[in-house]
Amino acid sequence: MENTMLLVLVFVALITKEALAAQHIVGGTQGWDESTDFDTWASGQTFKVGDQLVFKYTSGLHSVVELASESAYKNCDLGSAVDSMNGGSNVVKLNKAGTRYFACGTMGHCNQGMKVKIKSVTGNAPSSPASPTSSSSASDALPSHSFVMAVALLATFMLYVL
Repeated sequence: MENTMLLVLVFVALITKEALAAQHIVGGTQGWDESTDFDTWASGQTFKVGDQLVFKYTSGLHSVVELASESAYKNCDLGSAVDSMNGGSNVVKLNKAGTRYFACGTMGHCNQGMKVKIKSVTGNAPSSPASPTSSSSASDALPSHSFVMAVALLATFMLYVL
């Protein structure tokens, strides 16, 4: 019985950590698009280690390029890319504290402002979405889908044990 209780406690701790992670739809309801003010959008968010950025855009029209440095970000130097994505819906996990830089890889879009700087921090408080008065919706920071699966597994496990 003690081993079962210990297993349940470890599982609950893992679920709690997952529940605190959020998915941020980059650009809010407008998504990854030239018309979005990414500086304003990002300033209304709190990004935590473990959170995910979700880039939603029209494939073929836009792409997502992760840049290596702030200098590359400021100068839209796409040649310094550390990663490039073009699927139309890409997820990037924020796996450590620090600043990451993203831009659209389509010619001219970065220079038109289609870029975002993301500062992620460590901490135990939940990630926070933009305030209701901003252009983002409350769905911009949602618990990840694995959290729902973990809760379902825990409920099944508890029913089996009890």
